[in-house]
Amino acid sequence: MTPLAPAHAAAGTWELFTDPGEFDRAAGPYLRSDPALHTVQLTVTAGLLADEARFQGVEARFGVWRDGAGQVAGSFLWTPPHPLTVSPLGEEAAEGLVAALDGAAPKGVGGVVEGAEAVARAWARRRPGGAVEQRFAQRLYRLGTLTPPRPGPAGRARVADSGDLELLIGWIQDFHEAVGDESDAERIAGVIEGRLSYGGLTLWETPDGTPVSLAGVQRRTAGSVRVAPVFTPEERRGRGYGAAVTAEVSRAAVAGGADEVVLFTDLANETSNALYQRLGYRPVRDFAVWAFAEGV
Repeated sequence: MTPLAPAHAAAGTWELFTDPGEFDRAAGPYLRSDPALHTVQLTVTAGLLADEARFQGVEARFGVWRDGAGQVAGSFLWTPPHPLTVSPLGEEAAEGLVAALDGAAPKGVGGVVEGAEAVARAWARRRPGGAVEQRFAQRLYRLGTLTPPRPGPAGRARVADSGDLELLIGWIQDFHEAVGDESDAERIAGVIEGRLSYGGLTLWETPDGTPVSLAGVQRRTAGSVRVAPVFTPEERRGRGYGAAVTAEVSRAAVAGGADEVVLFTDLANETSNALYQRLGYRPVRDFAVWAFAEGV
């Protein structure tokens, strides 16, 4: 598919796409130069390319920011109903992106703090009534030396399968509600089926076989694996199940050949930030998600 015409011709310019393959060819080398920093764009693109049928009807948009020399120096993707996801962007690129999306109504933007803030400011300046507010702050962690919890909870980890589908749909719906994401059961079921196809969801079970916690991993891209989501039902929390299942999927990712394992935390959750550091995760970069009033 031919890319859309470049937008916002200036010292730099946005080249826009509607095809994930075109975007991957244009942005891939840039994104893979730092797979941890660009983990969301890499994994979303990989998912789109791996299961194109499931994303039919999703009006995704993509773009690369080319500097004055024509080199890729930034990127974004947008898969409604999710917010925009941006790489680190300066003010000029952020202004250009908002101009390029004229007429569109994303619900917000997420990315490295500087890039997300630049786009949010540009949105507020250029859109009449375009109020913005920071929704939450995140921290990206990378695994150093894995230190499993000792002693760990009784039980074992088990890779989920199709027999767990009903349980998984309920838990992942609860996870999305907890973080304020919109996602219906049908969409979640499609995501889960995709994850099950490569063993991407793991349960922690008590000795009697009762599932009590969940950890997922995204597809490995550019040697990097991202752990997400991690969820324990409220009534099961505080017993070490989340730590145990996170340690297991982290171990399995390394054993499976991952060069690095990363995950995001909500900075407001002191418990999870402390937990992942005890497991051996170390801070990499802070991210932010902003909401756009027009898109809500």
